[in-house]
Formats: sequence, C-alpha cells, structure tokens
Amino acid sequence: MTSDTCHCILLRKATRKVSSYYDEALAPLGVNIGQFSLLRNIRKLEPVSLTDLAHKVELDRSTVGRNAKVLERLELVAIGHGEDQREAMLTIAPKGREILDKGAPLWDSVQDEIDARLGREKAEQLQELLAAL
Repeated sequence: MTSDTCHCILLRKATRKVSSYYDEALAPLGVNIGQFSLLRNIRKLEPVSLTDLAHKVELDRSTVGRNAKVLERLELVAIGHGEDQREAMLTIAPKGREILDKGAPLWDSVQDEIDARLGREKAEQLQELLAAL
C-alpha cells in the first residue's frame, strides 16, 4: 500500500486543508476552528464540566482543560466550580457569545463553500462515510 492510498494519511491531509478554510474565515475574530467548535459545544451544554465536555468532543480531559484555559485567557469562557469543588465548570462569557454570533455566518459560508465544491449529494455521502468510522 502506498502513502497515496493510506486512509489515515489521506484523511489527515483533507483535515488540514478543510481546517485551513475554517481558520481563514474565522481569523478576523481571533479564533481558530478548534476554539470555535469548543465554544459551540460549551454553549450547547453550559454549564458543563471539563469531564463532560471532554467526553462530548471525544478528547482527553487534560487537552480540553488546556484549551479551556486559552479560551479563558481570551475572555471567551468563564471557569468556575460545580457542586464538587474539584470539578471545573465552563460557561460562555459575553465576549464568547459575541464571537459565536459573529462567527456563525463565517462558519456557514465555509460549510456552503464545501457543499458547493463537492455537490450536496457527495457532501452528504462524505458525512455518512465519516460518521461510519
């Protein structure tokens, strides 16, 4: 099997390329697609513990914790404590809500661009194939 047919390498290349589209669109807001996606998930679940958020986004808790600290430094999230003082709880800060509101049409435009590039049917097939993994 050559590197051109390796599923992992092809997916990694595609991921980098697609991420760059989103990063470019979101750059004026000072966030990247990973940060924007994490903000969206926090908003959906807030208040949410680091543990629950990590489970939802399928990342290691320590990785989510480091990323949450960056969002806190950017004043996009607030990190507090739940009933168990050992567990960090995340909520979206006002500046984070503003970023989400301004970023939504930028994110939508990238989605539309990818759909147009692939065609609706192939875009749906891609989503189904990726979900099957």
